[in-house]
Amino acid sequence: MPSLLERLPPGARVLIVRLRSLGDSVLTTPAIHLLKQHRPDLEIAIIVEPRFAGIFEDNPDLAAILPPSQRAALAFRPRLTLNLHGGPTSAVLTLSSLARFRAGFAHYKTRWAHNILIPRAQQILHDERKVHTAEHAASAMFFLGVPQQEIPRARLFAPPAETTAPILAVHPFASAAHKAWPPARFVSAARALARGREVVILAGPDDDTRPFAEFTILANAPLRTVKQTLRRATLFLGNDSGPAHMAAAFGVPSVVLFGSSDPVIWAPWKTPARVLHAPAGLAAITEDQVLAAAAALEAAP
Repeated sequence: MPSLLERLPPGARVLIVRLRSLGDSVLTTPAIHLLKQHRPDLEIAIIVEPRFAGIFEDNPDLAAILPPSQRAALAFRPRLTLNLHGGPTSAVLTLSSLARFRAGFAHYKTRWAHNILIPRAQQILHDERKVHTAEHAASAMFFLGVPQQEIPRARLFAPPAETTAPILAVHPFASAAHKAWPPARFVSAARALARGREVVILAGPDDDTRPFAEFTILANAPLRTVKQTLRRATLFLGNDSGPAHMAAAFGVPSVVLFGSSDPVIWAPWKTPARVLHAPAGLAAITEDQVLAAAAALEAAP
């Protein structure tokens, strides 16, 4: 029986729904690339919240970046809509597209919105283990008809910055206090790791940057600017967070600190990395451990 992708006519439109999460958005880009490589003729659009749209800017695999509105979903006129989120809003958007094929994972509570149910990633990959988030998204493409193959690195695009001077990118913040290493340790580690590099602190609008006043602070910057900055980085240090996945997309060697979240599912994807995991609390990770991890990364060929 032909795969679903084989049933799509030349030049068909495909809509991907990916709401929420900076990291999830980054880790969707390998799957999109697999689809576009397999069917270059397809016109692919993604629905994403405006605050994360910058992740997909300048991506040649995409024909359009759409806001999360029912009108936008319908106006695109997709033949296939692939829901990679699974919540009620994404289900409504999927239905609103009026696509002939509406695909989503069978474990979604909103499976009623889909007429193509995608099995568990483990079943598709024939491997009963925890899968990385990038593998989970890619498994949907394999089920739809992309031949199974190595999943590439995430793909972010940014114009060159005005200067090419190397930087140490540091993201010392997290979505919750228990996911963040103590600020004083970040400051001390950044001083030790700078070694002639400009230290740039990546911060959001609500982050307290006062402990990092001695460094360059990039606060609440557009994602395009953050991408330009990470493109220049020669080392990334940070908590488990979206910027860590952005750094990995540019192949930046990364030291990433994990607390309660699972590094098997969320580790930096396809970049030289050292993960330090302290499920009982990030305070258990010492500065010496961080410096040793960074030294091992930078000593590796």
